[in-house]
Amino acid sequence: MKTRIALIGIIVEDMQSVEQLNQLLHTYSAHIIGRMGIPYREQKVNIISVAVDAPQDTISALSGKIGRLPGITAKTVYSNIQNDRS
Repeated sequence: MKTRIALIGIIVEDMQSVEQLNQLLHTYSAHIIGRMGIPYREQKVNIISVAVDAPQDTISALSGKIGRLPGITAKTVYSNIQNDRS
């Protein structure tokens, strides 16, 4: 199975959606390489970056589900690197 490395950038404007976001990230945790969160208190938002290594359709599904949460924006950047996993 071919996988890709990607970075999902997430901006959380509605703290009421954080529990749903964390549940989604937990569901896809097998594909997550690392996660970094930065609270931007002055603007009352949280900025999160999630590095993943997964099949492209899995990355797209996760990013799409995150982006459909109320008050959350997500964008994905893909690496050109593709890995073969057995």
